[in-house]
Amino acid sequence: MAGVDEVLKRGYVDANRLGVTGGSGGGLLTNWTITQTQRFKAAVAQRDIADWYGFWFTADFTLFQPTWFRKAPWEDPQDFAARSPITHVANVTTPLMLVDGDADYRTPPADGGEMMFRALKYRKIPTVMVRFPRETHELSRSGEPWHRVERLQHIVGWMDQWLMGKKNGARTQPSKAGWAGWAGWARPPARPARPAPPARHPSRATLRRIVTSRRLRPPYRLRRRSV
Repeated sequence: MAGVDEVLKRGYVDANRLGVTGGSGGGLLTNWTITQTQRFKAAVAQRDIADWYGFWFTADFTLFQPTWFRKAPWEDPQDFAARSPITHVANVTTPLMLVDGDADYRTPPADGGEMMFRALKYRKIPTVMVRFPRETHELSRSGEPWHRVERLQHIVGWMDQWLMGKKNGARTQPSKAGWAGWAGWARPPARPARPAPPARHPSRATLRRIVTSRRLRPPYRLRRRSV
């Protein structure tokens, strides 16, 4: 928090309108931050981790070497619990949005967003979860184009709501889509479909190719012009 204290001291930001967000490791740190301080008025945790114990078993890469942790979870459960945001979730007062992909195996939602969402709902802290179908850990970089647009709309809408007091343009009535509706969020209105191009009649050259190739039986006959 030293960096935040410095920018506050210089008057660059409003202390009453601080927000925090991050993805992957930043999602983990967003969860951790709001369990350690109440200075932020809104938070968005993207592709996050809440429970290091479960993550050790379910992520798509291993922690078999003593890099992040000295031992396996069952050998030192206290260490994993102490570093897990979900252990300290009782301290959270910051409204939290969680952004996850259904096919994210790097930071599985079951050991991240789903845990924070359930715990904060139980505590009646404002929280929502936005789940994107078919999306992996690369949602923000190489996800489906409209999903990337929608992700930004949700983040901006959440910050506008809790930091600026504006109406959240991204939030709508609960959707019937199971991946989003149960969290109280829905997709933005679909873009209008492009009009179909006008029908074009085949040229005489095209008709000749069809007839001579005998791949299709001609539905009409060619008329020869008299010279």
